[in-house]
Amino acid sequence: MELKQYLDDGSKEFGIHLNSKQIDQFLEYKDLLLEWNEKMNLTAITEEKDIIIKHFLDSISIGKFFDFSSVESVIDIGTGAGFPGVPLKIAYPNLKITLMDSLNKRIEFLKEVVLKLSLDEAEPIHGRAEELGQDKLHRESYDVSVSRAVAHLSVLAEYTLPFIKIGGKFLCMKSINSDEEIEASKKAITILGGKIIDQKDVHIPFSDISHRIIFIEKERETPAKYPRKPGKPSKNPIQ
Repeated sequence: MELKQYLDDGSKEFGIHLNSKQIDQFLEYKDLLLEWNEKMNLTAITEEKDIIIKHFLDSISIGKFFDFSSVESVIDIGTGAGFPGVPLKIAYPNLKITLMDSLNKRIEFLKEVVLKLSLDEAEPIHGRAEELGQDKLHRESYDVSVSRAVAHLSVLAEYTLPFIKIGGKFLCMKSINSDEEIEASKKAITILGGKIIDQKDVHIPFSDISHRIIFIEKERETPAKYPRKPGKPSKNPIQ
């Protein structure tokens, strides 16, 4: 099967219909990822088909359960090589998306991606969530935050909830076996002004991978002391 077919058929399983321009953008993104990966560590996944399935389709799978065309501003915290933010931006061109990462080399890569793919209103920014979450330019100013980062949910909640407007959502991608982690994170999520409102399991086409998407709604302002100073959330998660 051609790479284009994986993108086309796989995205349709999530109710997303990609046009030829969007498919070309995904393929160019794949090429840039492989090119830059030769000089810096962006991904351990280097087979073209696997990039399509395990990075691109995986990233847009959230769209099966959430209508991104209904929101304006999205922040992807700890975006790494751009996941899930860049695939979501390609799939939903209307999004105003901020791609945040603490490693400047990754941000340089993402600037190249944004330029080459002509992604309007996609802004890569270098910084740590603990610092930018206290910056009034970013604090409580986004409709949605997304994350495919690997930190524990209670830590991710402290990184992300300060960025979200009241009434906004944090969409977090986790393992299918995350019941204990979700339960252990509920207190932290409540303290930070959020509430788990739903969770959905999604299967990634052409693979044996399934994920759980956790939907957290921001109900109240995050207390001013959060996020704490860099390193604190991961060393001493809110219990």
